[in-house]
Amino acid sequence: MTMTAEQARWFADTFDKLVTGVGRAVIGKNDIVRLVLTAMLAPGHVLLEDAPGTGKTSLARAIAATVKGTSSRIQFTPDLLPSDVTGVTIYDQNTQGFDFHAGPVFANIVLADEINRASPKTQSALLEVMEEGRVTVDGTSHEVGRPFLVIATQNPIEQAGTYRLPEAQLDRFLMKTSLGYPDHASTVQILQGSAIRDRSEQITPMISLQAVEDMSALAATVHVDAAVLEYVSRLMEETRLAPEVRVGVSIRGALALMRAVKVWAAIDGRHYVIPDDVKDLVRSVWLHRFVMDAEAEFNGASAASVLDRILGEVAPPQARQQSA
Repeated sequence: MTMTAEQARWFADTFDKLVTGVGRAVIGKNDIVRLVLTAMLAPGHVLLEDAPGTGKTSLARAIAATVKGTSSRIQFTPDLLPSDVTGVTIYDQNTQGFDFHAGPVFANIVLADEINRASPKTQSALLEVMEEGRVTVDGTSHEVGRPFLVIATQNPIEQAGTYRLPEAQLDRFLMKTSLGYPDHASTVQILQGSAIRDRSEQITPMISLQAVEDMSALAATVHVDAAVLEYVSRLMEETRLAPEVRVGVSIRGALALMRAVKVWAAIDGRHYVIPDDVKDLVRSVWLHRFVMDAEAEFNGASAASVLDRILGEVAPPQARQQSA
């Protein structure tokens, strides 16, 4: 079953309401809010590379409040243990059995703050839950529920005492982006409301968690023409052939892009994908997946410059109107 034009219009209207709701707490960043909400509906996870104090915690809380969900924040530090993230099984003398005590990862929106400050062992505690939506402790699997979105952050300035995220973990993030600082007008608006400690508390829930799941399922039915699939496949192949790149985009990366562009088309009120959807999202979805050649990087090459060149060399298909 393919999404209809009427369903696409409903999807776009509902999505705009979500963006407006989150925008009450995260002022002046509607473009980034749209990206993060797109990742949630794809579904997938987001890596934010930002300096402290740019509103990352506010973003996570605002999204949770808008969709009637739960949120948690995990401060990653060098002494954090995997069980501090996932939870632990404890023996109960009264029942003479083992009870599972869920960790903070059991929430709809999880903020993994400064994820690169924890050891690789602790970072790996997120791999299973990000990919499969469940946690396995002592041989027993526990579902975290849906929707489930991890917003991980890392500070691009302070690198002392940090652990670089391995490629396998980076590949599990649907997108990598940055909130950045607000512009002048938004800063003035934020300062005017300085007495408000948590703007997310003033957000009225827009939709239920089940409605979010329904939107995610509906987005998956957006039509993708064979020509667009060919276009994405050619772009992926070119990333692997580029001499500046040691490891290009994987199949997981291509699938992630397809899930994201379907949502992107739906929030524009369309029930079909066009090449511009791919161009809009390919940087956010693919750049963090590149493993660049060290010598090429030393000579000034970057993942962004390589992808821009590929986009210029690979001609997109001619978009054509799809029937309902």
